[in-house]
Amino acid sequence: MHDVDDARLDEAARAGWLYYIAGKTQDDIARTLNVSRPTAQRLVSLCRSEGLITFRMDHPVAECMQLAARLTERFALVHCDISPSDGSAETSFIGVAEAAATFIERTLRGQRALVIGLGTGRSMRASVERVTPMARPLHRLVSLVGNISPDGSAFPYDAMIKLAELTQAQYFPMPLPMHASSAAQRKLLLDIESVRRIFGMAAAADVWITGLSQIDEDCILYRDGFITRNELLDLIRLGAVGENVGRVFDANGRFLTKGTNTRITSVPAEVNGPKPRICVAHGAAKVPALRAALAGRIVNGLISDEATARAILKQ
Repeated sequence: MHDVDDARLDEAARAGWLYYIAGKTQDDIARTLNVSRPTAQRLVSLCRSEGLITFRMDHPVAECMQLAARLTERFALVHCDISPSDGSAETSFIGVAEAAATFIERTLRGQRALVIGLGTGRSMRASVERVTPMARPLHRLVSLVGNISPDGSAFPYDAMIKLAELTQAQYFPMPLPMHASSAAQRKLLLDIESVRRIFGMAAAADVWITGLSQIDEDCILYRDGFITRNELLDLIRLGAVGENVGRVFDANGRFLTKGTNTRITSVPAEVNGPKPRICVAHGAAKVPALRAALAGRIVNGLISDEATARAILKQ
């Protein structure tokens, strides 16, 4: 077993779980893992030869995939990947970032040229930094939210440019602040022809990969200076529990029509749409926001850790 690297064992474990426990065909496995059918066959064989499965899966991925299956059924998800967690915030962060990087790599390996919409933030940046460099120049990457901070500086956790460097893909940044100074200025900014083209491309993107954060006293938007304390308190008063690409929503998974949403310049999500809208997020503080976003169909895919998954399913 020590002659096979951990990433290959994880792929073999996933293939084995899908084949022996979920009852999927090798064609199904190939589509899920975005590999060829012969590769899917080899992964199933590797699962057996490495002793990962006898009458049960002898690998931490097994429990995670069961949690993913329950979340998929509960929220009708198009994709769900749950990584193991040991109670440590640091290892959970790394595990989720690795799982997200694997999903991004599978997406990039596809033969069809894709348009991929990307959010920003710590989880997104950490995920992209773990992607294996590969030449995928036919893909296009488009930003879903402006990365200019209120002081005019570039947001340090932008993910798109880093992914473009790793993949040689063409990329389209959003040359805007996250929030305009007023609703009227927002309209002027979004009427710029280049911005309209980026919005159109992002709205039609084949897949979105974004982060998500909670709205509370430790709100990332407030900590990073994108909103003021008074704006934060106003959002809490309006019932906000979370944000996705800067757009704030309530406990029912509905976007607010007041507060900072009147000035947000990010691309609006297609609620309950069929295309993959994958959220990369974990942590106890984010559970209410994640549950709301999943229930409201703001996102229809999740990459998280097992502690977060259990907490989402608990209620």
